[in-house]
Amino acid sequence: MTSRTEKNSGGSDVVYLDANATEPLRPQAREALLEAADLTGNPSSVHRAGRKARALLEQARNTVARYLDVAPLNCIFTSGGTEANVLAMRGLGQGCRFLIGRTEHDAVRKGAPEDAHVAWLDVDANGQVRLDKLEQVLAQDETPAFVCLMLANNETGVLHPIDDVVLLCRKYGAHLHVDAVQAAGRLPLSVEKSGIDSLACSGHKMGGPKGAGALLLRGPAPARVLPIFEGGGQEQGRRGGTPPLPAIAGLAAALGAALEQPRDLAPLRNSIEQAAVAAGAKVFGADVPRLNNTVSLALPGRRAQAQLMRLDLDGICVSAGSACSSGKVAFSHVLEAMGADDLAGQALRVSLPWNVTEQDVARFIESYTRMAQSPAAIGLMDSLV
Repeated sequence: MTSRTEKNSGGSDVVYLDANATEPLRPQAREALLEAADLTGNPSSVHRAGRKARALLEQARNTVARYLDVAPLNCIFTSGGTEANVLAMRGLGQGCRFLIGRTEHDAVRKGAPEDAHVAWLDVDANGQVRLDKLEQVLAQDETPAFVCLMLANNETGVLHPIDDVVLLCRKYGAHLHVDAVQAAGRLPLSVEKSGIDSLACSGHKMGGPKGAGALLLRGPAPARVLPIFEGGGQEQGRRGGTPPLPAIAGLAAALGAALEQPRDLAPLRNSIEQAAVAAGAKVFGADVPRLNNTVSLALPGRRAQAQLMRLDLDGICVSAGSACSSGKVAFSHVLEAMGADDLAGQALRVSLPWNVTEQDVARFIESYTRMAQSPAAIGLMDSLV
């Protein structure tokens, strides 16, 4: 099921369990990427080579639009999830006040226009938005509100109650933007049926290549979006720049493969949780709906960076929180918002890729249990960081 070429210091295969940072490339995405890479034409050119590239671009657009249920012209391709989120916030949120969940990814926490008013939405101990607080903030000001809540948290996998959030946003006339970077390809999504106003996704989080994402907009007609940069007027004038056609073709192929061939990873995730709890770990968000591939584990008194180093020596690749902080390991703002206190700096994220095997999970459980039961080994790692 998987091909591994990387080796750890002992020569054995590396076990990759960091899918929420990036999924392994799916074979369908690789094939689509290489096919598109062989095309010379620019999709904006009018000659036959350009038209062929344009046809492939629009084929990818139609595919993504069909799977996520939007009008094709309301699928705007971007360089990734970060740009899709920022384009939504700055291109659709002009003149709005921003209501942003405390557990959002930094792409959203830092994505509002510089002069915008931002209110932070509290979450409960499980990491779900507090609906009473959301309604309170929505009701306290008549200025149009732009609400930003991710569907699935990148660190814990916790799902916000988006259906309830949609109802509140409709009640108060607010725009709801959803960061679905972790959810797209892992959950069935319909932008039109859900009532979500805008949604961001990213190709490499679903098994596509890095370098492409999309902003999806609800509605039958192309929505007006103020571009972050105009470039040459591509994407109906809403996102300038020559589209990265190979990455976009790979994104569309990966999304199709992920949704047409879903895999229930919950049993493997549950095995990890049970073993980790038996070894003394705490699981975050275990009492609410989560992605079936994600678990956040804290070992009390054991620094996350030391745990990462110990597991890495065993050839186990996991992470501590988001992978978008220049390789730094710091306290998790997500877990702090959930009231985790010191445990926010002692947690690891294990996120299972589409091609994970039972043997991979067994390797992790063996290594994690040995680490948890060997304070001296962790103490040595702590002295090095």
